[in-house]
Amino acid sequence: MKNFLFQNKLLIIGIVLGAVGGFIYWKLVGCNSGTCMITSKWHNSTAYGAVMGGLFLSIFKNKKDGPDNK
Repeated sequence: MKNFLFQNKLLIIGIVLGAVGGFIYWKLVGCNSGTCMITSKWHNSTAYGAVMGGLFLSIFKNKKDGPDNK
């Protein structure tokens, strides 16, 4: 478990920061009319932020020595 967390620390940090950012965006900007798909409810905005944050920081993950990296 500890090894998994260490290997995926950027992904986990990205998910947490993205979720917090999505929630803050919903709280401060949001959608007044309720017709916006992502920002009309806090859980939609938080989940979207978590996915985007995880995808963004996973770009910077170092690849270990494999068959393509020799």
